[in-house]
Amino acid sequence: MKRDIALVAKAEVSEGDRITTLDLSFDKNRDGVLRALEAGAEVFYVDHHFAGEIPESDKLTTIIDTDANACTSLLVNGYLKGAHIEWAVTGAFGDNLKASARTIAEPLGLSEEQLTLLENLGTYMNYNGYGSSLDDLHFTPADLFENVRSYTTPFAFVDDARETFEKLETGYRDDMASAESVKPTRETDKTAVFILPNQAWARRVSGVYSNDLANESPSRAHAVLTERADGTYLVSVRAPLENKQGADTLCRQFPTGGGRAAAAGINALPGDELDTFIEAFAAAYA
Repeated sequence: MKRDIALVAKAEVSEGDRITTLDLSFDKNRDGVLRALEAGAEVFYVDHHFAGEIPESDKLTTIIDTDANACTSLLVNGYLKGAHIEWAVTGAFGDNLKASARTIAEPLGLSEEQLTLLENLGTYMNYNGYGSSLDDLHFTPADLFENVRSYTTPFAFVDDARETFEKLETGYRDDMASAESVKPTRETDKTAVFILPNQAWARRVSGVYSNDLANESPSRAHAVLTERADGTYLVSVRAPLENKQGADTLCRQFPTGGGRAAAAGINALPGDELDTFIEAFAAAYA
């Protein structure tokens, strides 16, 4: 799932193995990478989140760019020299980098209808990654990966696996309709804070709803907090689209926080730090 990111340490690694790690903070996986390198494995690492110090090793190759307009799909697309560019467009849309997605799509000559389809698919696949457990998701990430991996283009996937696409689409639309009924807890012309209940639909939309709010009000920063059963909050922060800065710096002030300049989060904000976070959020974008 989206916030389950310390994955490299979970891999059983031996000498001669090659690990490809995509879209996971190097900072959260440094120990796992070091152990893999010590075991004699090669590591190929592509990401756009805060990385921290990167060790030097002839067995480690990194493509890490934390620019607010970068995402892992775009970085991989550059590495592959556009070999699967339709999927890169889909991934960029899913990361809410709409301008970048349209820019790299220009040579393809796609119709507006085709671009909309890729945008929707990217959004739905991103949405399917959020939840507090695999039971919250419409498809486990592993199952969804197996469903799409054989398709050279996203258009082929949508045509051939229509039932999967429609399940994602229906779930997304239903959950977003529930989110849109929630009123902001705090709102100014600079920031807005929304608190969602401890329900499965709310856990599923926590990230994509933040993106939706950012698109509607590009000059405003947004924080979407979702109540958790243990009294903590799952937090998604989106910097203003007109100034994609500061989200990662803000969230790293709190335990379990991290992300990138434009979009960051906190996995478990203690309930007694709610007011502290809201004040820090307001100050960060004052």
